[in-house]
Amino acid sequence: MTEISVIAVLEDPVRRRLYDYVAAQGSGVSRTEAAAATGIGRTLAAFHLDRLAEAGLVEVTFARPAGRSGPGAGRPAKLYRRATTEHQVSVPPRDYRAAAELLAEVVDVTGAEPELQRAARSRGAAAGRAARQQSLVLPDDDLVSNSLEAQGYQPYRDGGGMRLRNCPFHLLADRHPPLICGMNLALLEGLLSGASVTSLSARLDPRPGECCVVLEESKNNGD
Repeated sequence: MTEISVIAVLEDPVRRRLYDYVAAQGSGVSRTEAAAATGIGRTLAAFHLDRLAEAGLVEVTFARPAGRSGPGAGRPAKLYRRATTEHQVSVPPRDYRAAAELLAEVVDVTGAEPELQRAARSRGAAAGRAARQQSLVLPDDDLVSNSLEAQGYQPYRDGGGMRLRNCPFHLLADRHPPLICGMNLALLEGLLSGASVTSLSARLDPRPGECCVVLEESKNNGD
């Protein structure tokens, strides 16, 4: 399947709703769960989920329902979760990924991490100021969540803070973890600072399959 064909699979609005729902979950979801969440029938959900799987946009696993095991537990359920592969379409073809790889290698070799982090913090601060200007009355948590969502981080609540299901720089983070995780941290620290958000602070706390940065309640909040 070509990259354009893969992206075209999401043109169907029902299929896109299903993909968005699956991608936002932290674990595999069943056909029944996906159907209920998107307001469609289970058979239709199964059809579209399998099309997403054929395109490589979601991955399929099998597991028995929680608490059931041994004889009589029934067949394992088919579960779907967001695939870790990335897809990019450019017409005419452009290879920004290769350019990003080369730049990351140069920063690694030359020891320019501090300069990268300064630039990332500045970029994040500009995004934070813009978000604050556009949403003067929005609560801090909602403002930060909306800004992160727009940048592809897929934030979700975790206790009093936020975790990020997706790293927008996933491939680079896989190949240059300290470099890209440090950049991510600086970017999000800048975002909080630019938006004048003091109730949250950013720190590194890697989890498999998620962004390496977590936003948690600031220890000084409310003091």
